[in-house]
Amino acid sequence: MAGRAPSSHRRARSRPGLRFAVVAGRFNESITKRLLDGALHALDAAGVAEKDLEVHWVPGAFELPQAALHLARTRRFAAIICVGCVIRGQTPHFDFVAGQAAAGIQRVGLDTGVPTTFGVVTALTEAQAWERAGGDVGNRGQEAAYAALEMAEFAQRHAPTARPRPIDARPPRPRGPAKRARR
Repeated sequence: MAGRAPSSHRRARSRPGLRFAVVAGRFNESITKRLLDGALHALDAAGVAEKDLEVHWVPGAFELPQAALHLARTRRFAAIICVGCVIRGQTPHFDFVAGQAAAGIQRVGLDTGVPTTFGVVTALTEAQAWERAGGDVGNRGQEAAYAALEMAEFAQRHAPTARPRPIDARPPRPRGPAKRARR
């Protein structure tokens, strides 16, 4: 049974100046537009200024990870939200597209450190997709935006301040002339 995402994230607020990107897949565009609207509404409600937001369209869900990776590598964004829709047909195409989109989006976040969230509806029917794009089951785009806000805050709060030294590494040598120990 599908349900709504946990509601604790709804308190997320963006800090001024943090930039966000939304990448949207055009396949099943009418549904994706609803997901995009949900994401934009969540970002607006969290205080993200329009100047701190970019929306990019790509052909479909399969291309979302590649576009997100290009954007993440620019280091301009606190987080990237991916939205799209894949509806099962009568061939295994759905499994490949949905699985690779999910794995690729996760990989972007893991490889770059830029939070990259999954707002892709993967449904068995068009009716199920609409339910997850602002219908009775919620809006996966909005939920992905709230997750991005929360993860952007998490990443900033836990950003490394110094490069850790491996445990088995020797301590750095003092600079300057060596001093002899007195006996």
